[in-house]
Amino acid sequence: PSPTGFLHVGGARTALFNWLFARHMGGTFVLRFEDTDVARSYVEAEGDLTGDLHWLGLDWDEGPDIGGPFAPYRQSERLGLYREIADAVLGAGKAYKCYCTDSELALRRKAAVEAGGPPHYDGRCRNLTSHEAGLLEREGRQPSIRFLVQYDESVLEDVVRGEVRFKAGMVG
Repeated sequence: PSPTGFLHVGGARTALFNWLFARHMGGTFVLRFEDTDVARSYVEAEGDLTGDLHWLGLDWDEGPDIGGPFAPYRQSERLGLYREIADAVLGAGKAYKCYCTDSELALRRKAAVEAGGPPHYDGRCRNLTSHEAGLLEREGRQPSIRFLVQYDESVLEDVVRGEVRFKAGMVG
C-alpha cells in the first residue's frame, strides 16, 4: 500500500487477492510500502495501514514490523536494486529512455483524446539516436524508462480473470 493516507477499497482488494494467492499457493505474503510519492507519503500512515490490514484479518509473513529475507520493505529503500534492473532491461534492448516532460506528455494526451485516440504515450522517444538523447540530456532533462512494447495484440493469462486480450495500439 501507499502510505499517503488510509487504506482504500482498491488497496484492500489488492492486499486481499495477494494474501489469498500466497496462502493458497503456500507462498510468502510480504508487506511492502509504496512510499516513492515523497510529496504525499508520511510515516504515520504506515501505522494506519497496518492497522487497517489487521482489521481486515490479514497477516503477513514479512514486513517492516517483523523483518525477513525480502527486505527492505519500503520501495524508496530499494532504488539501487531498481536501477540495476532498469539498466539490465535497457541493455537488453527491451526498454528505452524517454525525455518528455510531464507538461509535454499532458498536452499530447489531451490532443490524442481530442482526436478520438487513446490517451497514452505516443512513442516519441522510442527511436532517438544517441546524439539526440545527448542533446536532451545537455538541456538537463532527466529521462524516464519505458518498456519497448509491441504494437500487436497482447494476450496474457491472469490468475483471477483467465485469458485477457489487449487490442493492438491499446498499450502506449
